Parts: sequence; C-alpha cells; structure tokens
Amino acid sequence: MRGAILMFALGVWLLQQQAVLPDLRWVWLAAPLLLLAWLPRRVVWQRFTRTLLLSALAAACGFFYAAWMAQHRLSDELPAAWQGKDIEVTGVVAGMPKRHERGLSFAFDSEQVTTEGAHVPRRLLLSTYENAKDEPLQLHAGERWQITVRLKQPHGTSNPYNFDFEAWALENNLRATGYVHGKGDNRRIDPLVERPFYLIEHVRESVRERFRKALGDAPYAGVLTALAIGDQGSIPQAQWQVFTRTGVNHLMSISGLHITMLAGLAFSLVYALWRRSVRLALRLPARKAAAIAGLLVALAYALLSGFAVPAQRTVYMLATVAGALLLSRNIAPTQILAAALLVVLLLDPWAVLSAGFWLSFGAVALILYVTANRLGHARWGQESDSAAVGHPLASTLRGLMQYGRVQWAISIGLIPPLLALFQQVSVVSPLANAFAIPLVSFVVVPLTLLGALLPLDWPLWLAHHAMSACMAALEWLNTLPDAVWVQHAPPAWSIVAGMLGVIWMLLPRGFPARWLGLIAMLPMFLILPATPPPGALHLVIFDV
Repeated sequence: MRGAILMFALGVWLLQQQAVLPDLRWVWLAAPLLLLAWLPRRVVWQRFTRTLLLSALAAACGFFYAAWMAQHRLSDELPAAWQGKDIEVTGVVAGMPKRHERGLSFAFDSEQVTTEGAHVPRRLLLSTYENAKDEPLQLHAGERWQITVRLKQPHGTSNPYNFDFEAWALENNLRATGYVHGKGDNRRIDPLVERPFYLIEHVRESVRERFRKALGDAPYAGVLTALAIGDQGSIPQAQWQVFTRTGVNHLMSISGLHITMLAGLAFSLVYALWRRSVRLALRLPARKAAAIAGLLVALAYALLSGFAVPAQRTVYMLATVAGALLLSRNIAPTQILAAALLVVLLLDPWAVLSAGFWLSFGAVALILYVTANRLGHARWGQESDSAAVGHPLASTLRGLMQYGRVQWAISIGLIPPLLALFQQVSVVSPLANAFAIPLVSFVVVPLTLLGALLPLDWPLWLAHHAMSACMAALEWLNTLPDAVWVQHAPPAWSIVAGMLGVIWMLLPRGFPARWLGLIAMLPMFLILPATPPPGALHLVIFDV
C-alpha cells in the first residue's frame, strides 16, 4: 500500500508538469492494467510483474485524478466578456483581510450576482483602495456584503524559479481577481455568517486584533501572531532573512512540531486524569480517551493556523494514530505517513507544487528513518544494555542523543532538496535549531496560546521576551562568516545521487562503509552547470 501511495503521488506530480490537461477519456486505458494486475500470478509471470502493473495503475490514478480536479476547478471561470465591467455581487468575506499599501486584500465567496447576465466564480480575490474622498470600507472575516466589483481572470508571469501566481490562485480556488468599486452600492448585510469556516476565520481575525492591541509595535509581535494563527504577513523581511539564513524559518509559523507538542500535552493530561476515575475507565480506556482529546486539540490548533500543508500532514498522521488506538490496531509509522500523504493529495493535488510540501514530508520521513525500528544506542545487530534502561541519567542521556541524532539527520538529509529548490544551505542551522526548537516549542508557543485564549497580556509579553532572547542568539549566528552556503543549482542527477548518499550515510551505526554516502553527495557541490562554448550566448528572457 505504501508503494501504491507513492506512485499515486508521482502521478499527481507528473500531471502538474503538463502544459495542457489530458482528455479524461484516456483514463480507460488504465483498465487493462487493473485486469492484468489481478490475474493469477502464473498468468502474469511473476510477482514483480504484478507489482509493476499495480504501480503503473496507481500512478495513472494519481495522474487522472489530478487532471479531473483541475478541469473541475477550471470550469468555474470568469467569462472574458465580463472582464473590467461593474458587477454587483453579494457574498461573504472568506478570510482575514490583509492590509497592503493602499487598502485591503481579501478572499470573497460570491453567493448571488444581481447584475443581469453576469457570471462570477465562486471565490474571488479582491482588493480595496483608499482615498481621501471616500470613507474606507471596514471589512472583517465572516461578514456578508453587497459590493460592486470589477474583475479579471488570474494572470501572472511565467518565469522559472519565480512565484507562479496563476498556479497559486488555482490551488486556492481563486478564479478571478479584481477590486471593489468605491462608488458602488457597497454595504454590510450581515455582521457574521454562522458557518464553521467563517466562524474560524472570524476567531483568527479577533486573535490577530487582540495581539495588535496588546503588543503594539513590539518587534516580534508578528512572530507571535504567526505562531498563534499562522498569519506571517506582519513579520518584517529583515527578520525573515535571519530566520532563513539560520535555518529556523520552519519554527516561525505553526508547524507540525508545535501541533504534535500540544497534542502530546493534551494526551498526557487527559490520560493522567482519566485513569483516576474507575467509572470513566470502564466506559472508555484512558489511552483511547486521551487519543481523542489529543486529536481534537491538534485539529483545533491546525484550524486556527489556517490549515496549511504542514498542519494538514500532522493532523492526518495524528488521526491515523488515534484511529489505530481506538481500533486497537498496530500501524507502522511509515504507513501513518503514507496515509497522511494520500489524504493531503486527495484534498489538494496542487500541494506538490509547494516546496513546503516536499520539505515537510521529507523531514518527517527522515525522522522515521533514523528513529523507527532502530536498536537504540547499540551497534548494528547487538542488543542494548538493559541494566541502564531505568536509570534517570541514562534515560536523559539517551533522550539527548536521540534529539541530536534527529537534528543531524534533518540537517544532512535536507541538503539535496534545499540545494535543488533554493541553491543555499544554512551552515549554522544545526546549532540554531538545537536551542531554537525547545525554546520556541516549549516556551514561546505555550505562552502565546495562553495569551490568545485568556484575556491576559502578561503571557504575551513573557513570550515576547523569550523570543527576544532567541532572536539575539540567531542574529549572532547570522553574523558569522560563511553562515550560509550559496552555490549554483546542481544537475538533477547529482540531486538524486545526493539523496541516495544521504540514505546510505544515515544507516544504523555499525553498518559498514557509511562514508560512501558522503562521496555520493559530492557531485552536488563539485559539478558545475554547463556553460555556453566560446562565442555562444545563453539568453534568458523574463516574462513581464
């Protein structure tokens, strides 16, 4: 099943590389693969052939599923005849409005079009522009408005290694962009539409406004807001540069680590209390009750964060674990990760276009690779010293060694994808993450959430002081010479070789010749890209 899910993901990725969507009638070509795969093995020759056919079938399913999703979403588009014309529409502000230089930008779910003959897609990306003559619109998430808009179809530049606005708009189902006409009949109809999604966005905006009032112009108010609700728009670019160069940018928003930490805390608390009641324990075992509580806390925090890919992956993994506990089943960690991968792609086939998708799942896969089914600190094929198992000092040392092993694995394992995607690697990342992960995850995040849940300002200021201490250390690391390794984009084959080298180098301790993995990684750094011969020119023309 894990192999089939990986092939399904490959099919989804292949579809996203196509310039033109395929005709869905070609899906019937996959039917013979299904028939051949389920024939008796003596007819299909060998088990290998059957596995190959099933893999091809899974890839075809992923390819055509992504194509069907794309065609379904593209069918809801703005007619060319209505571009740039005034359209009166009633709908709901679907997300937290974000401020830009001249006004607000926000997602808008259209419900009714009152302009005769006009058709408007379901979800729009709109902006407002303020001027001295008209009073600015005060828009908030979850409100129902009647507005006059001028729309156009999404359009962006097509430059490699640049932000693809059209792909981003398609992934977020934003099928038209435009602005609110200031002279139109714009008015609020309903202060709050009581539907689950809009209520969540309303709560997120309320938390953001509370943080702004409590923290004011504090330098790291944007970081705390990002850790509470996933809104990174208030983090200054200078701070992002420090986070990126020190390799801790994954911590400065709601990550899978933060969600897992809170879920684990809820699990431990409910488990400790539930088991003390005989009546409750007889109705539902404490571990099952704790699993439900941990999952609910994880889901609540993920929804508060905006439910980005790392949050989705974590919630689906925790849901699989909770389901296994409730059903009293044992599930391998890799099966849990594969199940999360499948659900993410079923809900969002465009996730494969995001670098965060690959880095998020890749980091978890590395953690499982170096921790699951390993023999502790013993050598390959040897048993661990059971005499030291119960000693507190030994347990602490093992925990620190495990933490260091995980940090080492992530730092080394993400080098190939980071070079492929960004052509740079933070050299100080292992040291920065060693203190930033526990400080942010176990101090800053809990205090920030406490300040979000309670009408108290002191938890937010304590979190801000802790973040200030963390930032001081990060800024010092950022000033070190050669804190970041920057180079050319490696050839594709060297990236593949580097990934294989990482897998070999991270084999269990005692496995022979692990140093060969380092040699396999060298081509990424040593092989220069092809250059034009003398007298020739390689010209790149940018789409503007």
